[in-house]
Amino acid sequence: MSSTQQIVESYDIYHGLPTFKEEGLTAIVTGANGVSGTYMLKVLGRQPQRWKKIYALSRRPPSGDLPENVEHIPCDFLSSPEDIASTLRDKGVKGDYAFFFAYIQPAPKEGQGIWGNVDELVSINKALLSNFLEALTISKNIPKAVLLQLGAKYYGVHLGPGTPPYEETKSRVELEPNFYYPQEDYLKAWAKANKSNWITTRPSHIPGAVPDNAMNLVLPLAVYATVQKHLNQPLEFPSDLKAWETTVSISSAQMNAYLSEWAVLTPSAMDQSFNACDDSAFTWAQLWPRLAARFGIAWTGPDLEAQFQEIKMPHEPPPRGWGPTASLRYKFTLVDWAKKPEIQQAWQEIAQANDLKLKEFTDIDRVFGFTDGALGWSFPLHYSMTKTKELGYFGYVDSTKSIIRTVEEFADLGMIPKLS
Repeated sequence: MSSTQQIVESYDIYHGLPTFKEEGLTAIVTGANGVSGTYMLKVLGRQPQRWKKIYALSRRPPSGDLPENVEHIPCDFLSSPEDIASTLRDKGVKGDYAFFFAYIQPAPKEGQGIWGNVDELVSINKALLSNFLEALTISKNIPKAVLLQLGAKYYGVHLGPGTPPYEETKSRVELEPNFYYPQEDYLKAWAKANKSNWITTRPSHIPGAVPDNAMNLVLPLAVYATVQKHLNQPLEFPSDLKAWETTVSISSAQMNAYLSEWAVLTPSAMDQSFNACDDSAFTWAQLWPRLAARFGIAWTGPDLEAQFQEIKMPHEPPPRGWGPTASLRYKFTLVDWAKKPEIQQAWQEIAQANDLKLKEFTDIDRVFGFTDGALGWSFPLHYSMTKTKELGYFGYVDSTKSIIRTVEEFADLGMIPKLS
């Protein structure tokens, strides 16, 4: 029997992180101003000896001061592959590895949920990826590997319960079109044709702080707690006991970035798909009192006597293939809460007094609706991290600490008031 040894390290609240010997590498990070791209830049930017040059590609520049080894290049992945290739050539972009995080969330049609516009989701997000990959081919700029971030919708969890723990070997859920599948297929075919390698990751809910990110779990929570403190009201949990106790895998943006770096630098990870999460037990019951304490306010858990609004998941049988589907139950939603005139007035008072960047609520249904979905989640969303561990990745962060850290980062960005 053979044995292997490796060195891991801790950085801040992140533990079990891999170490590497590589030096002088270059990287391309797309979607660099989004939550995942921003934290990818942070992780790679901390290691200028390992990553001598990082090209950050996005239409708008990332927020904050960029590390010295990062160069932002404006790039629209809905333009033609030839135009993108011209930009890459003109700017001398060369990447040993590429990380693809670009994503567009089309507005749903009237009466649809957040992900209801499935055909547009497929067409626009496949185009983002294919235009970028073909631009790499045209510019003769073929990385050793391209990593594509997918997500939990790969398992069909937005359509109802599957069979936890979710493992990378589970079959695709074909109940309706899913843009992750054509993206993954396109990347695999491109990698084979261009003698490169592919990697895909599948995070769950992604805590991370950026100024402009509608699909953010934490910002609505931070806004909710801020207003409740302003009004001297408790942090009231909006859903039921089942949602309060349901275990969910959280995928912090910075932890996802550590796993992504490990994947591209690990030969045995080539041409593989990986779950990406904090590897931390998480429930709202665990977070809620600690979040309230961080704001210095009281809290209440689920109201067992409440009259609940019930939203049934759309498919029966659900993705597990048999049995009943699930329902999300709400005493109130953050969407309805945020639309109240007195709440909007309170936020305007808070924003003016603290000179916040977030002056008023916009796109309420999408911004607050995303967090409502997570708060009402009533069936396990538990990831297996067996595959990454067997290949030698042991990264870990306490999801509760990570979410509270993200709240603090939103305060640093001027999106909510500074916390004492």
